[in-house]
Amino acid sequence: MNVTHYLRIRGRVQGVGFREALRREALARGCSGWVRNRRDGSVEAVVQGDASQVQALIAWARRGPAAAEVTELVTSPAEGELARPYTGFDWLPTV
Repeated sequence: MNVTHYLRIRGRVQGVGFREALRREALARGCSGWVRNRRDGSVEAVVQGDASQVQALIAWARRGPAAAEVTELVTSPAEGELARPYTGFDWLPTV
């Protein structure tokens, strides 16, 4: 069963390759969605896929790539427009 989750990641997560690493991890796990930086220094993502794949990706995001230092990861089921079907995994512009 597919699930869709919204993630907000804070800490040292910009300038350390977090977005590209998350994108690679998502694609390797068969997940779709998107990732982007926010001007407040956080990273946000929407991840969709099999529940176990999404949970594994969330667990990875709690650590991130080697240069990252995640201090907070908040996740919730995606709602509204964020809950639409996704194909591929996009890297969106900063907001």
